[in-house]
Amino acid sequence: MVKFKKEKVFFNALNQQVEDYFKKNNLKKTGNTHLYIKSIILIASAIVVYISLLTINFPTGIAIAMCCIFGFLQAGIGFNVMHDANHGSYSEKKWVNSLLGLSMNAMGSNAWMWKQKHNIIHHTYTNVDGVDDDIVKTKLLRMCPSQDQMKMHRYQYIYCTALYTLSSFMMIVTDFIKYFSKKILTTPLQKMSMQEHFLFWFSKIAYLFFYIILPSMILGFGPAILGFTIMHVFLGLTLATIFQLAHVVEKTHFQNGRFEDLHVEDEWAIHQVLTTADFATNSKISSCRT
Repeated sequence: MVKFKKEKVFFNALNQQVEDYFKKNNLKKTGNTHLYIKSIILIASAIVVYISLLTINFPTGIAIAMCCIFGFLQAGIGFNVMHDANHGSYSEKKWVNSLLGLSMNAMGSNAWMWKQKHNIIHHTYTNVDGVDDDIVKTKLLRMCPSQDQMKMHRYQYIYCTALYTLSSFMMIVTDFIKYFSKKILTTPLQKMSMQEHFLFWFSKIAYLFFYIILPSMILGFGPAILGFTIMHVFLGLTLATIFQLAHVVEKTHFQNGRFEDLHVEDEWAIHQVLTTADFATNSKISSCRT
């Protein structure tokens, strides 16, 4: 069990500063026009690329390039639409957040499962080894100091990029492990409603149809699998790289919660700051700034 200091001195002070910032600058806490425009461009572009790949006989090189772009666009939707929607911050309307949060299902994973893994576990126990599923992917990668060190890890800076390309595909596969084991790493899942059970299986079958079966019927099994693989290589590489830059870098802190009860010396909000790194904050393309 992981416990933080019960006091909220830092949290209350920070929360007040954030509230004052939004009021002073007359800003909404949810998405703005720039985010909505970017969302429309990303989603529309992904749909156009998908339909084009199925209906137009492109030269091989162009088709491969478009599969790469398709993967990158899905990553963009994941970070700009799905992430904010499943955090409940994309829109003031709950139904809009719920609907757009399902873009995670369109990427092959599951929005409900992601909320459990990300909103509850990751954001509560960020970089706590043994609890935060995001830093326990494979023994081939040593992602924090408390994890076992093996000889091969001296070369992980060489082969880690290849493993990153598998991350989005493995996200789809591990959903089933979480579903049937009813836990994420060591944390039991909350009980799923019948609606969530239905959405889980319906979206998995729909994903199989739209990404494997339908392309195979139109293009042939070989080209369909090749395009699917290329798309996931770029999707996974983008997702994994951005996550690593946010949490698994030299200056962020880690905690060992694998073997016994962990009592973190800091309150939760301080722990969040210490375990998270900002990057590309001045990018007009990635941050919606004008």
